[in-house]
Amino acid sequence: MALTLTSRRTRHRLAADAGLLVVAAAFCLPLAWVVLSALDPHADLRVKAPDGLTFDNFDAIMTQDIIFTPLLNSLILCGGATLLTVVCAALAAYPLSRFRSRLNRPFLLSILFATSLPITAIMVPVYALFVQVDLIDTMQGTIFFFAASQLPFAIWLMKNFMDGVPKELEEAAWTDGASSLQSLVRIVLPLMGPGVAVVTVFSFVMMWGNFFVPFMLLLTPDQMPAAVSINEFFGNRGTVVYGQLAAFSIIYSTPVILLYVLVARRLGGGFALGGAVKG
Repeated sequence: MALTLTSRRTRHRLAADAGLLVVAAAFCLPLAWVVLSALDPHADLRVKAPDGLTFDNFDAIMTQDIIFTPLLNSLILCGGATLLTVVCAALAAYPLSRFRSRLNRPFLLSILFATSLPITAIMVPVYALFVQVDLIDTMQGTIFFFAASQLPFAIWLMKNFMDGVPKELEEAAWTDGASSLQSLVRIVLPLMGPGVAVVTVFSFVMMWGNFFVPFMLLLTPDQMPAAVSINEFFGNRGTVVYGQLAAFSIIYSTPVILLYVLVARRLGGGFALGGAVKG
């Protein structure tokens, strides 16, 4: 009986391991194609060893129009919108976390509903509004819309993280003459560093890969971010320069990877505040 139970557990574990390997392969195969195709002078849609290692694909895209200007535009758009999102989310989440009101729950449910609205459903009125207020084809207008589209979920996340910071720490600061804004900046935000890091990374990644919004709101080619300029590798009649597309994808992914590496320590830091209000 015990042997049968052991063999059954072994089969279940092997089945689970096989399933995880299938899922891992589904993620690894596209990544393997990107890396191998970027070094292949005759890259196609197959995942195969390169015919010969070459950096010609990287040399071909290392130009002002293909790489540097679109990446700079992406950094300006996503960096500015992320900063605006984090600041506004912190200011909005603070009263929701610290002050009790009958309107808190309806407000949170409303902003949660706002995150479920598809971006394509609101782009037509947004486009008409931007034309009326003369924000179409402007970097600042696109930054504002990026921040507005990410703000509801950022507020929800920031509020949940802020709830984990003991209010007693702020009360001690208030007795020393600190204002609510000073306690937010000097006490709450530093203690919820992992939460701020999560909101920052999430907002930046969602904006970095967004094609539709800048494609609709920006008209000048010199202002297009990398998420839109990558479309230039898809030529007429279905022709695609696969090697250069893979090389561009690697460079395009680098800022997101670097951002995650920079905040990885805070993401794993957790909230060690259990003894902060004792003694």
